[in-house]
Amino acid sequence: MTACPCAQELVTGAARERLVEQGFTDDEIERVFDAVPVATHNQRGIGRLCIGCPEDCDAELRAETLLRIVEGSMSSEIFELMKRPDELAVVEKAHRRPRFVEDCVREMLRGVAAAYSSLDPNAFVLARQENLETIHQHSVVAERYGLFAEITAELDSGRHSHRHVTMREWLESPSQDHA
Repeated sequence: MTACPCAQELVTGAARERLVEQGFTDDEIERVFDAVPVATHNQRGIGRLCIGCPEDCDAELRAETLLRIVEGSMSSEIFELMKRPDELAVVEKAHRRPRFVEDCVREMLRGVAAAYSSLDPNAFVLARQENLETIHQHSVVAERYGLFAEITAELDSGRHSHRHVTMREWLESPSQDHA
C-alpha cells in the first residue's frame, strides 16, 4: 500500500493552523507531528519488477528477493490476516513513509541496484507501479525500464537520461541471446 504525500501535506498544514489557533507553540506542534503519524488517503499498490539477463549472465535472480524489493518500495506491505496490533503497525508505517507511484519505482530500481550490484550491464530491468486510487476515479501508473547500465548511471548521477532501451528493442537485439 502507499500513503499519499500530497494529501498528507495538506492535512498537516490544516492541522498546524488549528493548533496555532489553539495556542500551541511551534516546538509543541513539531513534537506532536513527530509523535503522531498524519492522516492521508491510501492506495492499494500493484508493483511489477522484471529483470531479463543475457544468456551468459550468471546472476541468481530469486523471486523472494524481487518480492522483497517491490514490497519495500511502497509505504508498507499488506497482509492477508492481521490482528489489531498488526493493523496499527501497517497503518503507522505507511503514514510515516508516504510515497507517490514514481517514488515506488525509484525505490524498486535502487533495490535492484543494491541487491544485484554485479548484474550484467546489458540486463534489462522494468519497474512498474500502479496505485488504485481511493479518492479519485482513476488509477496512477509510473514505469521505468532500460538496461541495467542506464539505470545505475541515472541513480549514480541523479540525471535522467532521455532515451531508454525498450523491452522490445532488448528482446529483438541481434547482438546477444536472452534468457
